[in-house]
Amino acid sequence: MQERVYNFYPGPATLPLAVLEAAREELLNFQSSGMSVLEISHRSKPYEALQDEAAARLKRLLKIGDNYKVLFLQGGASLQFAMVPMNFLALEQTADYLVTGSFAKKAAQEGKYFGKVNVAVDTGQEEFRRIPDQTELKFSPNPVYVHLTSNNTIYGTQWQTFPACGSVPMIADMSSDILSRPFNAESFGLIYAGAQKNLGPAGVTIVIIREDLLAKAKTDLPVMYRYETFAKNNSLYNTPPTFSIYMVSLVLKWLEDQGGVEAIHKQNQAKAALIYDEIDHSNGFYRGHAEKDSRSLMNITFRLPSDELEQQFVREATDQGLVGLKGHRSVGGLRASIYNAMPNEGCKALAAFMKDFMKQNG
Repeated sequence: MQERVYNFYPGPATLPLAVLEAAREELLNFQSSGMSVLEISHRSKPYEALQDEAAARLKRLLKIGDNYKVLFLQGGASLQFAMVPMNFLALEQTADYLVTGSFAKKAAQEGKYFGKVNVAVDTGQEEFRRIPDQTELKFSPNPVYVHLTSNNTIYGTQWQTFPACGSVPMIADMSSDILSRPFNAESFGLIYAGAQKNLGPAGVTIVIIREDLLAKAKTDLPVMYRYETFAKNNSLYNTPPTFSIYMVSLVLKWLEDQGGVEAIHKQNQAKAALIYDEIDHSNGFYRGHAEKDSRSLMNITFRLPSDELEQQFVREATDQGLVGLKGHRSVGGLRASIYNAMPNEGCKALAAFMKDFMKQNG
């Protein structure tokens, strides 16, 4: 077997090796059923037990109560950009959006199809280098919800403290940092996350919704676009992405075995520090994109003195088994995505490569 590389791609992203090995063991014979996990029916008791346990693990890790429903959907966060306003926003109503990156901007654009959108803040003119503070947020008088993106994969910024919204439901796209750090999940009415960064493989989207908000969701929608449909049917109204959900269940078990969110947060802080230290002590050879007080623990974005050096950096890093470091096509530069499953050794290897690359080319 070829030696595994360190995968810094932003998603689909690296998965814990222990999870991949566990899946390999059950690939041909799931729980002594005589069937592959890829073959079991979503109507079977073993599958329903698997899905229910995944939901229970997620609730434990987030420390949320039974007043929240966990839904397993498809379509990625991009579908949620539309489903959220479709379910909660009427033409005469207003929703507030905090635009701190490309995906937050896309979410706000989708909202305009269903009602009024108030962009309470937009840091685009500053190239999305920072997260705004509370005093900059210009909320509308009576928004039906406030939407934010907790971590900005492309620009490498992350909300360090979530804004206060009073009694207004807060809705968050947490695709790229869910379960990476402790936070008060019960301060949110709805959280959604594509799985392919911190939860598992591509194919399933997790929606966590508080029951009082669910009760306000529209029912005059096509059945597949109603949150109510999936809540009432335990996400089994139609065939869910069973294998992806199985993999999510293994990742959640792995995370519990690591000591939970608090323990993984300490690991994430240590990993990010290795790379940010190289940037901060490079005398400008490496230039971070995000302002220091807005830096992400998940996606580290930086530039070199020239495009040619950046291309050389990617080539030589790839040759050394450090893959996926090219920045997003819309902004260029370099990006290291270091989600929960990235081992500390991967960040050490990247930091060492950065030090050596600067010596050779600085």
